[in-house]
Amino acid sequence: MLIKRTLYLEERTSKLAIWSLRLALFAIPVIVLAAGLYRIDLLAFQPAVATLGLGLTLALLGGLLAVAACVSIWESGWRGFGKALSALAITLALVAGPAAVLARGWMLPPLTDLSTDPADPPHFRAMGFARPSGANPVFDPDEERAALQRSAYPGIKPMDLDATPEEAFNAILALVRQRKWRILDAVPPRGGVRDGQIEAVAPTPLLGFRNDIVIRVRPTQKGARVDVRSASRYGAHDLGENAWRISRLMADLSAERRKRH
Repeated sequence: MLIKRTLYLEERTSKLAIWSLRLALFAIPVIVLAAGLYRIDLLAFQPAVATLGLGLTLALLGGLLAVAACVSIWESGWRGFGKALSALAITLALVAGPAAVLARGWMLPPLTDLSTDPADPPHFRAMGFARPSGANPVFDPDEERAALQRSAYPGIKPMDLDATPEEAFNAILALVRQRKWRILDAVPPRGGVRDGQIEAVAPTPLLGFRNDIVIRVRPTQKGARVDVRSASRYGAHDLGENAWRISRLMADLSAERRKRH
């Protein structure tokens, strides 16, 4: 009797709930694998994005099956409601972040290279040796792209500081190091003869997609001007990440300068 009763209970568990949880759980290592292998350069950008897309698709499919399982369980009274809810929770945790980024980027122009000074952007030098051959080309923006940037990101502007170029350079270099960006070159300013320049590679927080940064510190009559350029290595759309990166860096620089006064 015990064996028959056990089989009966197993048959009454919703298969939709079981498979929804399996798919959601399987999506986790797929996404982690994509990010991990890309970070250690064992996976190129396109395969990493494809693997990430596969993981998110599995999570979404698990979520859809979980919804169907909840409806089925409600009508039939079968077991498996907890599994379906767990699958939904995993799906939301995995998909919510990318969905928010895509929703934000959908309304923004397809730019991959932003600068606080589109007319005279800082130029990459050392980055030419570190940037892969298959990466997006780096060139000065034309008037069309500059107009798109001004329209979408009016707050992306140079920052004028009441500080010597050396002080401004040291402050921005400290912020770059705090962010643990990989510094490729750091040339301090030299009076009115040479601008200060920092070149670094900034990975995205979770997946580690690389973006190239160049920061210029130029002397002015009242102190120093800081310009920042951020360029995505791959893709036809940065989804607003470059503007966010520049804005946060400038905001932190402004806050740091206020502390010193």
